[in-house]
Amino acid sequence: MPLPEEPFETGRLFTPRVDRYSQIAVRTNRYSVPTRLIGKRVRVVLHASHLVVYDKNVEAARHERLIAKGSCRLDLDHYLEVLIRKPGAFPGATALEQARSAGKFTPVHDAWWAQARKVHGERDGTRALIEVPLLNRHLAHEHVVAGLATALRAGALTADAVALEARKAAQSEDEPTIGASILAVPGQPPATVTSLHEWRLAHLPPDTRPLPSVTPYDQLLRRRTSGSEHREGEAQ
Repeated sequence: MPLPEEPFETGRLFTPRVDRYSQIAVRTNRYSVPTRLIGKRVRVVLHASHLVVYDKNVEAARHERLIAKGSCRLDLDHYLEVLIRKPGAFPGATALEQARSAGKFTPVHDAWWAQARKVHGERDGTRALIEVPLLNRHLAHEHVVAGLATALRAGALTADAVALEARKAAQSEDEPTIGASILAVPGQPPATVTSLHEWRLAHLPPDTRPLPSVTPYDQLLRRRTSGSEHREGEAQ
């Protein structure tokens, strides 16, 4: 028989419920989904090489399909909102180890994290680092790594500084090579990071309004002076 002309779905449909660990069970394996879906039932389309998770009609997650039985695939991005409230669980998180193995959590991240913990302390330094992967939701991964490397060389250990340098890397036409070699180059001067407040002020539109006048205040002052002289004359 000939194949149908209209497009059709070739994946297998599942409707699992998200458990308290923000995971779903598909066949014999487990996959992570965003924590906002805990307790909800989602729709999963399983293909030969990947699976897609839908919340109603919106794609919520996408994973490479696991072949071995009893395996688990976790996406660090799905747990960031929880980890930023509980940063103590971040160092030993399974999602972090899988992100390292996949190359999403680079040595530049680790170096910036170590410096942030020295300056801000264990909890605040880890919380500052967790804010950095959140930038990947609207910036390319390579630009975020470039921003981390520049901020690390300049000693700027805040997520705002990383975000600014990542945007500058995205806007530049000649992007530097991304990698661990950015951390330290012999003979290279230390990098400078622009203050986010100064950058915002520099990009404000020109103010064409006229300068304010203090003439009305001078009139009030004269009226008050004349009134005082009149009351002094009545007293005499």
